[in-house]
Amino acid sequence: MKYVLGLCAFLFLFSCTSQKVQSKYSTIEYEATPCFGFCPVFKITIHPDRTAVFEAEHFNFNDRPSKDEFSKPREGTFKGTIREADYNKLVSLLDGLDVKNLNEKYGKKNITDLSTSYLRINFADGTSKNIEDYGKHGSEKLSEVYHFFENLRKNQEWTKVK
Repeated sequence: MKYVLGLCAFLFLFSCTSQKVQSKYSTIEYEATPCFGFCPVFKITIHPDRTAVFEAEHFNFNDRPSKDEFSKPREGTFKGTIREADYNKLVSLLDGLDVKNLNEKYGKKNITDLSTSYLRINFADGTSKNIEDYGKHGSEKLSEVYHFFENLRKNQEWTKVK
């Protein structure tokens, strides 16, 4: 009987240990470039342990931007840890995109004042996918990913390092 109880205790303790889930993404990077207006200019890089670097150039924090911000220095480099629920949502969005089968380029450059987004994905298997989207309208699902990254600038805790 004590062997059965010992076995049950062992199984209980073993089942309670957290299992580290291996992410299929080794890095996820999103970059937004300037437009002829007040588009936020930034880059966010996220690692599978949810640590992230946010490189803010211009128009990321001011709710009332002006052209004077271009003459100011860049806003800074920030580090943080993406909340687990947000990271899981991002992975879910990317999984829904079937990233490896997306086009490499989207958008028509016949309009010259739009921002370009770059989504760069490095996979755990060593492959990568780079997507350039002029105007940020490649598809509805891609636009949802872009908005998700734009929200990360303001809904996470960032610590300025530079």
